[in-house]
Amino acid sequence: MTDRAGIPVVSVVGKSDSGKTTLMERLIRALTGRGYRVGSVKHHVHDFDIDVPGKDSWRHAKAGAAVSLVSAPSKLGMVRAMDHEASLEELLTLAHDVDILLTEGYRRAGEVRIEVSRRARSTELVCEATELFALVTDNDELEVGAVPVFGLDDGEALADLVESTFLKGGARGD
Repeated sequence: MTDRAGIPVVSVVGKSDSGKTTLMERLIRALTGRGYRVGSVKHHVHDFDIDVPGKDSWRHAKAGAAVSLVSAPSKLGMVRAMDHEASLEELLTLAHDVDILLTEGYRRAGEVRIEVSRRARSTELVCEATELFALVTDNDELEVGAVPVFGLDDGEALADLVESTFLKGGARGD
């Protein structure tokens, strides 16, 4: 999936505690180490807070601010009240200045899916093999046809595949 600006979206999916976040960290480090600007989105099915209860921005949001921003010299944070779950397209609009957007947990919305499957967690995939771009696993008994398969610690090789497929021509699409 890409948005109108051509930003590729790659979703890391899998069962809870399968290693999705660890894989996201590896991909982000590998791609940023190659000079790419990487955006990330973590999908939550429950409500969450990113600010500490009692802090000023938390108090602003709790008082009813539709948008609460926290600005510092090195980063910007935003909490926005929503009446619906943001679509990937809406999130891409917010992350407009990245080369690629990696998402964690968009099992249904993501079109390009990398599944993480850890044998200790499950011996079944959450996606059909035909829905997968790649599989990251420690279970060599999983049948996925021609889908590329990587080991749980093989983040660099997976980053090579992501780079060659979606980021051809070097950093920032040069």
